[in-house]
Amino acid sequence: MTSRAFNLVLEAADKGLFPRARKWGWRRLYNLMSRFWSDKDWRFMNYGYLPPAGSNPFPLDTEDEPERAFIGLYQQAVDGLDLVGKRVLEVGCGRGGGTAYIAKYHQPKAAIGIDYSNVTVKRAQDLNGESDVLSFRWGDAEDLPFSDGSFDVVINIESSHCYANMSGFLSEVARVLKPGGVFSWADMRGSNMVEGTNQCFESCSGLELQGETLLSSGVIRALDQMNDKKTTRIKQVPILSKFFLEFAGTKGSSIYKWLKSGDVVYLSRRYSKIN
Repeated sequence: MTSRAFNLVLEAADKGLFPRARKWGWRRLYNLMSRFWSDKDWRFMNYGYLPPAGSNPFPLDTEDEPERAFIGLYQQAVDGLDLVGKRVLEVGCGRGGGTAYIAKYHQPKAAIGIDYSNVTVKRAQDLNGESDVLSFRWGDAEDLPFSDGSFDVVINIESSHCYANMSGFLSEVARVLKPGGVFSWADMRGSNMVEGTNQCFESCSGLELQGETLLSSGVIRALDQMNDKKTTRIKQVPILSKFFLEFAGTKGSSIYKWLKSGDVVYLSRRYSKIN
């Protein structure tokens, strides 16, 4: 598997081609990565976000500081929300670091992470543990295994580009949210995909847009800060290093170049569930 293969996947996603095949492929990829990397170097799998210089940093324990850039995508997703005593669902939780952050710092009644990769769910459990508040389980974003009105907040970070049916996913989010609940979404899209994404959101009658932020520059700052560490770590697996250097958005990768040029944009949006 080479960097060219990864580029072909990105190009297919950009054109909306083969959605079911891509969903199957992403699941296999995340299963593979979860088997390859079992340590906490990869407790988060997102590209990260760092605010502009001079911004007031949110507080973190010393042990969590090395993951500040990754956590930044979650902090911006819940900034200003009162999660105390609330039920929070993360769809596409990956290795669980973001769900664990919510549970540790925001005092929810429950923080539940689900992921379509069963191997990754097991890795999330191993890396973060579980408790009366924090838990992880397998689940399909397009068919959420929860009853109507189960959650106060749903979070989806850098995951929806893997889905075969974005409209179906959004309908499921609206279904499991309580009236007045909040959906916080962040992900990247090719610039020519934004209109289609907008149409999916607009067609979901249960969600009302509250605000949107372009995160691309902050994501690039995070990629720059973490580049050397990620590159060193990835090159320890030389047989797949070219592929993973592309996947991780390291300098010189297609994703990095596209984010810099604006051919790919990283968006953050917040919606409320219409009563």
